[in-house]
Amino acid sequence: MPLIKHSFKFPLLSATALLMAAATLAAPGAAHAVTAAPVQDVSDVLHGVTVKDPYRYFENVKDPKVQSWLKEQGDSARKELDRIGLRSLMEQRIAEISAATGDDIRSVTRMAGDHIYYLKRGRGEKQFKLMTRDGLQGAERVLVDPELEARRTGVPHAINYFVPAWDGKHVAYGVSAGGSEDASLYILDVQSGKTVGEPIPRVHEALIGWLPDSKSFTYNQLKALKPGDADSETYLDSKVMWLKVGDAEAQAKPVFGPTVTSGLGLARLDVGTIIFNPGSRWMIARTTDTTLPEGYLFVADVADLNKPTVAWKKISSFDDKITDVDLKGNDLYLLTHAGAPRNRVLKLDLRHPELKLAREVAAAPADAVLEKFALTRDALIAEIREGTAIVLRRYAAGDVKGQSIPAPFKGAASLQNDPAHAYSDVLYTLNGWTELPRTLLLKGKVSSDPGLRVNPPMPSLPQVEVVDVKVPGYDGAMIPMTLLYKKGLKRDGSNPTLLDGYAAYGFSQTAYFSPASMAWIERGGVLAYANVRGSGVYGDDWYRAGFKATKPNTWKDGIACARYLIAEGYATPKTLGVMGTSAGGIFVGRTVTSAPELFAAAIFNVGIMDTVRAEDSANGITNISEFGSARNPAEFPALLEMSTYHNIKDNTAYPAVMLVHGMNDPRVDVWHSAKTAARLQAATSSGKPVLLRLDMQAGHGIGSTATQRYALSADIYSFLLWQMGKAKQNDS
Repeated sequence: MPLIKHSFKFPLLSATALLMAAATLAAPGAAHAVTAAPVQDVSDVLHGVTVKDPYRYFENVKDPKVQSWLKEQGDSARKELDRIGLRSLMEQRIAEISAATGDDIRSVTRMAGDHIYYLKRGRGEKQFKLMTRDGLQGAERVLVDPELEARRTGVPHAINYFVPAWDGKHVAYGVSAGGSEDASLYILDVQSGKTVGEPIPRVHEALIGWLPDSKSFTYNQLKALKPGDADSETYLDSKVMWLKVGDAEAQAKPVFGPTVTSGLGLARLDVGTIIFNPGSRWMIARTTDTTLPEGYLFVADVADLNKPTVAWKKISSFDDKITDVDLKGNDLYLLTHAGAPRNRVLKLDLRHPELKLAREVAAAPADAVLEKFALTRDALIAEIREGTAIVLRRYAAGDVKGQSIPAPFKGAASLQNDPAHAYSDVLYTLNGWTELPRTLLLKGKVSSDPGLRVNPPMPSLPQVEVVDVKVPGYDGAMIPMTLLYKKGLKRDGSNPTLLDGYAAYGFSQTAYFSPASMAWIERGGVLAYANVRGSGVYGDDWYRAGFKATKPNTWKDGIACARYLIAEGYATPKTLGVMGTSAGGIFVGRTVTSAPELFAAAIFNVGIMDTVRAEDSANGITNISEFGSARNPAEFPALLEMSTYHNIKDNTAYPAVMLVHGMNDPRVDVWHSAKTAARLQAATSSGKPVLLRLDMQAGHGIGSTATQRYALSADIYSFLLWQMGKAKQNDS
């Protein structure tokens, strides 16, 4: 979304394992010890290589013994973090800065007739609500408030997505609980504010298509797993269903998918959606594996839905390297990196749907990447990446090079939705490292405030320097990194410094305003955002240079950035930390296990830690296209090399580590962090703590409340300051 099966039961423990189970681990000076996880040796021979897995049993998260160990670890981590003297002050300051930034508005969707929909989390509120208004300055109205359900059940709820109908009478939206992302689909009557029919389960993504008449819609639904089905079956054989508004789910008709349109050659993991537009007679079926955006494209006439079978005509497949599409009249616009590593946009006349007939309509400027595009009534607007900044560029008909659009300040511009292409002007949000996000209306080359959000004054904060540098890598590659720190900072090595990287799927570090980051900088902290190989900062070539067999470049670049920060006097190994989130777990985990001597502390945030076993999980199977498969002898060596868990060495002085995870994480199973915590606790010789911070009502971070986010940020930064000698623990 974004390994060999081996069943295992708890055996009788050996004498050694019994002794280990009775042992405890504690950081020097820590008041709360934890039970060492027993070693239960499991080995697999994969392509002639013996792979040891001493904590395999943690993959059975539901086992009472595993649950008990996880609870003890989580409770212990909570006590250790709460003892850090400035932790509560840090949380208060993050909440204070957040409140001063005003309301948070996201996912603005502007429909024909000046109907506007968006998600809004008001100042001081925990969760985003679905809002609507008529006109940019019209009175807003709450359509869906997930906090009502959260108060009723005691479990956090979140809106995962919403898709309005073209006529504005209905809106489809998804809601999930506890950070699980296991969303059900609801249809809301906008006028009455009441839902129509019953919720439809297992509709996890916004793969919703309203037909041009707005009377029916399509959606992608995951199958219901049967008892005994493997978790890896979760995303296989999904179906695109077609349903009339008001009809019961049982009346939905399957119209696309591996088991529905079997003659199209779809794989079981091809997840489909159907794209419609009110000004077009055509519909486009698109597939991805939920991880990589490339896939199949097919075209048919909308009227064919009423026929026994739809006459889908294939336009492209994965090898055509098309990563995004948009439909307008008879034309299909295609974002592709085929023959253009920094991307370009093609236009194809669907009356003659042969890809070879497509013509280029927008090219990336030199030394920049054309990342996304949107269509207006009379032009194409593109998001152009320049390092961590994103600028806008307008492409009129016949102008393949396009014209740059000035922005009110340097930052990252993000286009808002105009799915019907009903307007000539454009809504976009501009966000900066040191600037609050603003939602702006672009007319021609002039940006103005449309009044969609209240823009509060910047809260009282220190002056922040933003410096872009390029770091020489081990092989001469120049790695872009952006540094943020308080103006006047002395490079004497004493500054608490955090290196942050991600580097997967071609996603890049991007400018954004973060109240938590400001709280860190206030305390003298330095933030270093590295776009190492595996990111898309320089386009597809840079991404492929940190992909599968070339993935070691990701953490080698991370090590180069760490050494740069030390050499330039920002930090020393006593004041340098490193963090990675989700797929960035590979970046942080392998950086730490390759060069532990460079760091005082590390944060493994919902990280993928065991890449050898990942593909047997529900979401892991979708990531084979990104990382590889252990069943493939050509890809296995790289997976073993990028697996943090398998590269932890006994009797090694590792830095302090805090592993963060939500128990309901659907993207990276919690056992990744559990296995790695157990292995690090057993292996480290430094005496520094290895904490497993768990949230029982969170998942991958998506859907977490504001309160949960503030608490997590406070835990991360106070843990780092504690381990860097900048904060002390109180007596228990």
